[in-house]
Amino acid sequence: MARSLVILSGDPPRGDGSMAVIGTRADIVQRLRRLNTGPQVPGEDVLYGPGIEIEFPPGQDPVTQMLLRTNDDDLAWDVIAAISRVTHWKMLDPGTGRELRL
Repeated sequence: MARSLVILSGDPPRGDGSMAVIGTRADIVQRLRRLNTGPQVPGEDVLYGPGIEIEFPPGQDPVTQMLLRTNDDDLAWDVIAAISRVTHWKMLDPGTGRELRL
């Protein structure tokens, strides 16, 4: 079953109440490349990895949130756990608002 998670920075919101920045697109692509996740074409808004797709908001740089979708549950959860360990990003279930804790 395909699932979606919203990825947010692990840092608290900014002093003005806006969301903390996850990073620039280039920084995010570089970090995820080590986890076999990246765009099929440079500059693309979607990053593909084993069992997952991560979508950037169109035109947003630096990035404050991303959408992760699973497309193969057998592969996805190991990749999501690795991303969580390496990046310390928050991952929220958009349906419940609950944070994924791995």
